[in-house]
Amino acid sequence: MWQELIETLDKLGEVYDKLATLGERKNSALVAIDMKGLSNILDEEQLLAARIQKLEQKRVGLLHDLSKSDKSVTAATKPKDFYRTAPTPAAQKNLIELHDRLSKSVDRVLTLRNNNRVLAQCALDFVQGQLNRLSGASVEPTYSGKGAGIVTHQKKFDFKA
Repeated sequence: MWQELIETLDKLGEVYDKLATLGERKNSALVAIDMKGLSNILDEEQLLAARIQKLEQKRVGLLHDLSKSDKSVTAATKPKDFYRTAPTPAAQKNLIELHDRLSKSVDRVLTLRNNNRVLAQCALDFVQGQLNRLSGASVEPTYSGKGAGIVTHQKKFDFKA
């Protein structure tokens, strides 16, 4: 079972690395406002997310099964401490290295996701501004009860056309 855990962690690391690469491509697509490219990237992300979900379920199941055999393992046991209970020093070293790699990959994906979220919001704001300009919208000098600006539209553009 330990070998299966090693293989699962390795596959998870590979998938997260692919997800990070997609995140970088997504960043470029958002900057260029390439909607077709962004659509393709989102499709690829969904496939990778499904694969991660399967691998995570397998990883959790393996950890649960392995922890049953060791009475010293509790919910507070840190992953690296648990990996040190592997039967061979080579397996212990491999598990710790894979854990570190996976942690770095997940952190990289999260950083890219947060950066892309900001870029996506900026792109949406740009589109909203362009739509407001086309429709002749103007923002009142006061705010609504919800804290948002009050936008009024002049009838210059028929949105139902």
